[in-house]
Amino acid sequence: MGMTKADLIEEVSRVTEMTRKDSEVIVEAIFDSVVRSLREGDKIEIRGFGSFRTRQRQPRVGRNPKTGTRVEVPAKRIPYFKPSKELKDLVNGGEDHGVDAEDGDDE
Repeated sequence: MGMTKADLIEEVSRVTEMTRKDSEVIVEAIFDSVVRSLREGDKIEIRGFGSFRTRQRQPRVGRNPKTGTRVEVPAKRIPYFKPSKELKDLVNGGEDHGVDAEDGDDE
């Protein structure tokens, strides 16, 4: 099973030792900020995690799967997430630097 928003709020509450209500406000504020930025056409970059942006889909002609009739599908913007190299490496068993890892400036 995956992690839900409620699970994320619980995790934030546990890690930060904040109330669940305060953690919920923080998580909601982050999600609201991401949605607002994407709606305005901005790109969000989180170093070591990835970037969120929108992509433009062109209008096209689709088909209704039940009837087979042609349907005009309008142009639209869709949200897109591109993981960073660091996130890809961590998911694939790389070294765990944590989310607040330094920028990779090893001495």
